[in-house]
Amino acid sequence: MNTAYLILKTAHGLYGKAPTALAAGERERVEQLAARQFELEHQVLVTDEARDVVVPEATLTTAYAEVRGRYASNEEFAEDLAGNGLDPAGFRAALERELKVEAVLEKVGGRAARVSDIDVALYYHYHPEQFRRPETRLARHILITINEDLPENGRAATRARMEAIAARLAREPKRFEEQAMKHSECPTALNGGLLGEVRRGQLFPELDAALFELAPGTLSGILESELGWHLLRCDQVTEAGTLPLPLVMEKIREMLAARRKRICQSAWLSQARAPAISG
Repeated sequence: MNTAYLILKTAHGLYGKAPTALAAGERERVEQLAARQFELEHQVLVTDEARDVVVPEATLTTAYAEVRGRYASNEEFAEDLAGNGLDPAGFRAALERELKVEAVLEKVGGRAARVSDIDVALYYHYHPEQFRRPETRLARHILITINEDLPENGRAATRARMEAIAARLAREPKRFEEQAMKHSECPTALNGGLLGEVRRGQLFPELDAALFELAPGTLSGILESELGWHLLRCDQVTEAGTLPLPLVMEKIREMLAARRKRICQSAWLSQARAPAISG
């Protein structure tokens, strides 16, 4: 079996190009990486762990169909493979080889020690900076855009419309969502102007500064950004703090388990390659 499949995959992954579109230097690098990967896969497949690993036909068929589905027809698929030194049968064999290597590594990774609740708690305790959350504001807004090419959307006309909306809300603040749905020119109008949980720095500077001065339930004055005129309402303030352990426990567990799995696989790969290197 040659490295045509790995060259094809590496070219797309590294440069987003077909192998035939690579420059000379790119092609050389791709071929080197593909050769290295092929040798690594060989070392995996000749180990004892690989002897009883079989790729289920259904898994192979699904993977093959997923790639084939990117093409409009079988002819187009076959033509692309041929242009890269492959045929459907060769591609299927290379895909099966890749899936078998993945299965072997998954099997080896399964030897990693289980992550206990104590492991999770210790990681949380020693890495508090990873679980700090910034202050956020639950915000809504109304936007009226300015377009000087249209008389009705000029600066003065749009300012007058926004002032009328602001006056209504000054009398009846609870109408904010209704006014957003009627008048806002932002897609958030469909949801009553809801911007969601906003951290500092996410909005235009003018809006950001105003929002983080608002108390819950209060409105801003009329604000201007490069999009046009805005009114903001702060619905809720969530103070900065540290996420509680129960909320992040499973994410920490998943991260530690993935790390242990990689370490286990890396150590095993080093041992698997040692005879070839020493020889």
